[in-house]
Amino acid sequence: MAVQDKELLMRQIMEAGFAMDDVVLFLDTHPENQDALRYYKAVRDMRDQSMAAYERRFGPLRYTDVTSMSWNWVTEKWPWEGGC
Repeated sequence: MAVQDKELLMRQIMEAGFAMDDVVLFLDTHPENQDALRYYKAVRDMRDQSMAAYERRFGPLRYTDVTSMSWNWVTEKWPWEGGC
């Protein structure tokens, strides 16, 4: 179950990140569009919540998120080793 949860959270993070990238491109040409700004904030919040849930259960996603006194960034499998 933990592997499925890890994969689900990672998928949510990637989907929200993709949506953020997409709406940022739109906002570059439509900076005053309130609907797009609301959408950006909503998907950013979804991404942030998913990242926080992932990090609570599985550890940091980025080296900048390491908060412990050990360098646990390197304790997980790398993508080429089958990690998410």
